[in-house]
Amino acid sequence: MKKIILSILLLTCGFVYAEEGVKPAVVQSAVVSQNIMYENCTKIYGVNQEKLFYLALAAISANKFNIDEIQTANGYIIFTANRNKYLLTVARVDNANSIIKITPCNNIYNFPAGILTNTFKYIDLNLNVEIKS
Repeated sequence: MKKIILSILLLTCGFVYAEEGVKPAVVQSAVVSQNIMYENCTKIYGVNQEKLFYLALAAISANKFNIDEIQTANGYIIFTANRNKYLLTVARVDNANSIIKITPCNNIYNFPAGILTNTFKYIDLNLNVEIKS
């Protein structure tokens, strides 16, 4: 009798364990559907904050994104691309380095990666270009 009760308990525990194992996988797949990682939204450059801000502004303009708001004192730009608004922030890391961060305003990281890569490539290409007057 003890063997029968023990085997029934083991079977029920096995079914409960199997059902619990399925639930996190379903929840996890809904969360993993984001295609842009937050770490890919930031990049550090070896220039001061002001130069990086103007390079970012030029990159947004060159990529034909619509600029909605510019705040030079705080170092941010709000622009529209692909019918979504994005926040570009430039901050000082130290005397020689600055960081740029591009994040969606609606906090949904499921957006085309070209918005990030095209902006960062433009800055990379024009980083050491001197403007002659």
